[in-house]
Amino acid sequence: MTIERPRKVVRRIRPSGSMVVMALYLIFLMLPIYWLLNMSLKTNAEILGTFSFWPRDFTLANYTKILTDPSWYMGYVNSLIYVVLNTAISLAVALPAAYAFSRYSFMGDKHLFFWLLTNRMAPPAVFALPFFQLYSSIGLFDTHIAVALAHCLFNVPLAVWILEGFMRGVPKEIDETAYIDGYSFPRFFIKIFTPLIASGIGVAAFFCFMFSWVELLLSRTLTSVDAKPIAATMTRTVGAAGVDWGVLAAAGMLTIVPGALVIYFVRNYIAKGFALGRV
Repeated sequence: MTIERPRKVVRRIRPSGSMVVMALYLIFLMLPIYWLLNMSLKTNAEILGTFSFWPRDFTLANYTKILTDPSWYMGYVNSLIYVVLNTAISLAVALPAAYAFSRYSFMGDKHLFFWLLTNRMAPPAVFALPFFQLYSSIGLFDTHIAVALAHCLFNVPLAVWILEGFMRGVPKEIDETAYIDGYSFPRFFIKIFTPLIASGIGVAAFFCFMFSWVELLLSRTLTSVDAKPIAATMTRTVGAAGVDWGVLAAAGMLTIVPGALVIYFVRNYIAKGFALGRV
């Protein structure tokens, strides 16, 4: 007797219209990044002389120049310093402010909350000249703290708005129970309340980091040499031989890395923020 083995049913996946649209959308998003990577691995002569979808004369000289030239890699160091400072200051100010808006009702609370958001609506160009004159007169020009404090004008209102939504979702009974158990407010806020809104803190930190990392006008106006960020360095690459496109493309690729890492680590928090409808 022969035993027939069951035949495997092969299912053919037919691309639907939504899959095609999604694939085209992803290609549209990734094409500029790929082209930037492609340029960063070419020489300047090849970039200006030929058109190709991949480097014919593969080179890492552009990345070597950025990682060995202090005028380039210090731009990344300066950017990271004031971005981390700004994120820490913004969260330290926004956390108690958001708690007050979410837990207490006082005269003019809605008007004050709206006024905070209006600061976020103004373009940075409006505040560039006042900040420049103020920091020049008090000796803060070309320092990391100058840019960090200037960015707080935009990041604190956004952080307050995000955190207030998360805090409002925490029942007030938790506060009352903690006070009955003898917790002081600082101890309650750090040990009990903060872990409950960890997702909100992650979302607020992400948006503060990204705004401060990509902002150019204020960071370029308020710095000169010692605290010049990478965004300002990339706009001053014209020399006697013209624009060094390969080095500029390599700098652009390295600029994407910190933002991509932040998105990777807080991706779950961002998803929760969108689910709560506050982002």
